[in-house]
Amino acid sequence: MATSQDLARELLGLARDDEAATRAMLSEASVSNAIVCFHAQQAVEKALKAVLASRDVVFPFTHDLEGLIELCEAEGLSLPADLDDADRLSPYGVRLRYGGGDPGTVDRETALEWAVSAIEFASLHIDAP
Repeated sequence: MATSQDLARELLGLARDDEAATRAMLSEASVSNAIVCFHAQQAVEKALKAVLASRDVVFPFTHDLEGLIELCEAEGLSLPADLDDADRLSPYGVRLRYGGGDPGTVDRETALEWAVSAIEFASLHIDAP
């Protein structure tokens, strides 16, 4: 039976995959900003869910980063200040799944920075001995 720590490690691994995809596509002009930001949104989402899982917190199946950030804060987690506006990625997690164009709320480089920061934050809670 998988434990919450197993789930946390799995989610963190998936977040790292999405961060790698974001990084790989960052300078590829043929890939739209919406696709790059989608993978960054997924990285942040999965990293936050990984931290919550590591604390045995039940989290909703949502793409709403603001809600996940609030849930982390309700658990007493102090997120890095550079994630303050990361919820601007939320539209990328929904619009690309269900149609719609680029919401234009984030540039690629900032999206990648948020993904990296969220994964570093999660790593501190999950990879630590």
